[in-house]
Amino acid sequence: MRTGLYPGTFDPVTRGHLDIISRATRLVDRLVIGVAINRDKGPLFSLEERVEMIEAECASIAEQSGTEIVVHPFENLLINCARDVGAQIVIRGLRAVADFEYEFQMVGMNRVLDDTIETVFLMAEAEHQAIASKLVKEIARLDGDVSNFVTPAVHSALLEKYGKA
Repeated sequence: MRTGLYPGTFDPVTRGHLDIISRATRLVDRLVIGVAINRDKGPLFSLEERVEMIEAECASIAEQSGTEIVVHPFENLLINCARDVGAQIVIRGLRAVADFEYEFQMVGMNRVLDDTIETVFLMAEAEHQAIASKLVKEIARLDGDVSNFVTPAVHSALLEKYGKA
């Protein structure tokens, strides 16, 4: 069984994330969505809220693809998380050249830590390349319309967080 790990903060999960998740299911039998606890980023949504959102949004993807999707919070090194969940590959989404530069460094470091775990990059679809969770939160906070960037359920959760529901 080929297991992949798709890590991120997912604060909140966006249509861009869901696109990568959906496409990653074509590459693996089991996909673990690693939700980074990362206290330094000061997430808007709690870990529990992020996990619940991802589980809800991925249920139909798992059903349609036949791929097992598991949501797994983690706070350790990415490579250790990959080992913990039995992942042979780490899946990363790329939007722009700036993403590649950062990810290129990470791959190099991870290869030194464990050269048996491969990293696979999936380019975001053109309509999702501008989507970033940080920007989605900023737009929602300032009363902008983020309905093109997130699902209706996540949109509602954002409005509720900002007291605009």
